[in-house]
Amino acid sequence: MGDPVYPVRQIAYFVPDVREAAQRHHALYGSGPYFVADNIPLARVLYRGAEVELDHSSAYGQWGDLMIEFVQQNNPGPSVFHDVWPDGGEGMHHVALIVDDLAAARAHFEKQGMACALYAEMMDGFAFIMMDAVARYGHMIEIYEGTPTLTGFYAMVRKASVGFDGTDLIRSIRL
Repeated sequence: MGDPVYPVRQIAYFVPDVREAAQRHHALYGSGPYFVADNIPLARVLYRGAEVELDHSSAYGQWGDLMIEFVQQNNPGPSVFHDVWPDGGEGMHHVALIVDDLAAARAHFEKQGMACALYAEMMDGFAFIMMDAVARYGHMIEIYEGTPTLTGFYAMVRKASVGFDGTDLIRSIRL
């Protein structure tokens, strides 16, 4: 049996303002609508093994077959976002993969020489990780399991994009 195949499900960009980034992307590519979650609550965050606070906001939209995420960090301090963009720049930050087994995927990427830079848990216990692929690919790789809540969220964003005419581009949500 060969190595697992992990298709990219999302491309994420680090930006100073998720709403402005979503508006610019829509104007250029027609993507959207964007569902914006401010100050996403996390129950636990381990950055390179150390417990840290991470306050971030994200805008999620559809661009063809891919979900697009714009993410901004709202608090100072070390993070996977500042690893890639240490001087407050903006640009591509990570691609996201949905896997069947988070631990097995982590081991697969660690075997390839990529360290786990972030382990985080949402308030409901949903866990996700970011593997440091910056030296090899110039970005992080976010990995999470395809729970019904996650795949339902992806489906909701995709469904909202069908026939989207630009009306109500920015839509607030809570995660």
